[in-house]
Amino acid sequence: MPRRFGEQPNFPRNVRFFGILVENAAGDFPVWLSPVQMKILPVTDSFRPYCEEVQRKAKALGIRAEVDQSENRLNKMIRNAELEKVPVVAVVGQKEIDSNQLAIRTRKAGDIGTFDAEELLGKLAGAIKEGKELEV
Repeated sequence: MPRRFGEQPNFPRNVRFFGILVENAAGDFPVWLSPVQMKILPVTDSFRPYCEEVQRKAKALGIRAEVDQSENRLNKMIRNAELEKVPVVAVVGQKEIDSNQLAIRTRKAGDIGTFDAEELLGKLAGAIKEGKELEV
């Protein structure tokens, strides 16, 4: 129909492709394609500096990570991350700070335990570069 009016289609092919991809995936992208690959949730505001440090390390490795800045309770932050379909959620409390670890939840497997922060970030960066899901 646009040719009938002497115009080109409004959307290039790649835009249509991404529209179809988003629609078919319902926003539930694999970790390597997700806009936010990791969300870091502090149990209280006093743990936010550690979360921001982890975020800086993640970004240095090419991981798209965010720290939850909301004033919500932890359960609400986890629920919001699930609704946003974030593939990897790290919960940070005093125990995690003391041991330099992260309590990890994945969208597909749920709560999978605590892991060394550096090791987990390395595995996540590797999975993203290879175009695979996180395997711990």
